[in-house]
Amino acid sequence: MYIFTESKKGVIAVLPRERIMENERLILSEYACRSGDSRGRRVYEKPCDFRTDFQRDRDRIIHCNSFRRLKHKTQVFLIPHSDHYRTRLTHTLEVSQISRTVACALGLNEDLTEAIALGHDLGHTPFGHDGERVLNRLLPNGFAHNLQSRRVVEVIEKDGKGLNLTFEVVDGIVAHRGSSAPPSTLEGWVVRFCDKIAYINHDIEDAIRGGVIGQNDLPEFPVKALGETKSARITSLVRSLVENSGAEISFDETTQKAFDELRSFMFERVYRADPTVAEKDKAGHIVEYLYEYFYNNKDEMPQLYKELAERDGLEVAVGDFISGMTDEYAVDYFSKLCIPRGWNNGYIS
Repeated sequence: MYIFTESKKGVIAVLPRERIMENERLILSEYACRSGDSRGRRVYEKPCDFRTDFQRDRDRIIHCNSFRRLKHKTQVFLIPHSDHYRTRLTHTLEVSQISRTVACALGLNEDLTEAIALGHDLGHTPFGHDGERVLNRLLPNGFAHNLQSRRVVEVIEKDGKGLNLTFEVVDGIVAHRGSSAPPSTLEGWVVRFCDKIAYINHDIEDAIRGGVIGQNDLPEFPVKALGETKSARITSLVRSLVENSGAEISFDETTQKAFDELRSFMFERVYRADPTVAEKDKAGHIVEYLYEYFYNNKDEMPQLYKELAERDGLEVAVGDFISGMTDEYAVDYFSKLCIPRGWNNGYIS
């Protein structure tokens, strides 16, 4: 368990976690959030011998149920008939990879950055932002996936116990969205930027694959400034962050302008385009129908959500249950409730 190392006092034994924390102290930038400086957890836990608190948070996120469900949640294209379109899970992994690259280059804490990136979309609904918009309309206090991600890690996971993550990880998860309060760490800022870098560029690739746009449709200035390919654009954006960040995370002016134009193009030509919205009303109808159904039939929800209904209110608990569904689960449950099943020799099949 112990690592033996030499010091001025001779050979001493240190725990792996202590060695990692000492390396952070020696190597990381003055702007980094070191694990030893964390504001801690809501409920105190004895430190792990092998991992820092941020490493421990990363592992808890990876092993939780909500993380696994991301593989069956929409990114942009609803229930695509191809293995190569992004899902919410592959998006999360791409955000994590880009964020770690930037954090490493800037001397920031990679473990904290990775934990935030891996947890940032845990509260996303089925059917992507379309499901989110419906729940936001239905719930009395609204719904936002970043706030739901916090609720997932603090309230819902581990059968209602929560993951008891550190303040910095939860803060970064909530603050990854542009409309939220700014992150309290530069690592959180890195994820906030890299989330956009990832989704704009992988959504371009998926939109081209789906025939929604062509390569030649991309606006001239962003292509000239950032590159013609996904790889070239991501490299340009990462380079700009690394070369222009210090006490703050930012692009240079030209890169920011190119990125903003590319993002506007995607909203106009992809996210709000007819081919991608054609099925969204149907998806929204499923979410709304399930909300109304479980609101009027709360006893059909799993026990955890019935307990949450008693504690936090029925609307909140129904929102918790539906937002945790995968696309397939929501469609299957809707079909079970609304689509007649076949009759075969006296048995429903």
